[in-house]
Amino acid sequence: MRVLIIEDDHDVAANVGEFLEDQGHEVDFAYDGPGGLQRALSAPWDAVVLDLRLPGLDGLEICRQLRQERAWETPVLMLTARDTLPDRLEGFGAGADDYLVKPFALSELAARLEALNHRGLARRPVLRVEDLELDTGTLIVTRQGRRLDLKPASLKLLRRLMEAAPAVLTREDLERVLWTDEPPESAALNTHIYNLRRAIDRPFERPLLHSVSGVGYRLGDDGRDHEHR
Repeated sequence: MRVLIIEDDHDVAANVGEFLEDQGHEVDFAYDGPGGLQRALSAPWDAVVLDLRLPGLDGLEICRQLRQERAWETPVLMLTARDTLPDRLEGFGAGADDYLVKPFALSELAARLEALNHRGLARRPVLRVEDLELDTGTLIVTRQGRRLDLKPASLKLLRRLMEAAPAVLTREDLERVLWTDEPPESAALNTHIYNLRRAIDRPFERPLLHSVSGVGYRLGDDGRDHEHR
């Protein structure tokens, strides 16, 4: 499971992250509101641990903005020191899926994330860009009804491109999908883009993956035929 922790208390974030990594999960961090919102939208996550009180943008507003993104259905576990019913209702009203009051047991947090992830798998949408489809629950990719075989890196890039379509994603956006904050030399992304293009375009008459000179890449033909269902 890929988990993003948005928490300004570095000690709390480190403790949660270390525990989840010991459980075999992949973890990344953001330590303020604006950075957390950007990071949440920059890559696919299985769950987000979101603190309520954050500098720059609080957790409630982050959650509201994330839920306004049509394809963004990642489960959110909100952390807070507030334990009144109105506080919990406000969190759920903003789009949180679960609510955990500090201090908490790390084992309980991990169990709640697992439960949220299982429920999330059942409700995640099928992404579609023209005749290309990605079932985000099963990770099965098809085009014109034909199942495509994608490598893991290609699948990560494809999902992010489909979520953003028809918008252009920069090379930096796509590098973060694969390597978070430590990308290798620039040629490495070219290799993965080549593999993705070979998988989704080469067997078909019309290309969907387009390079935008000096910027990055986008998925789609005319920038209009895309949907999430």
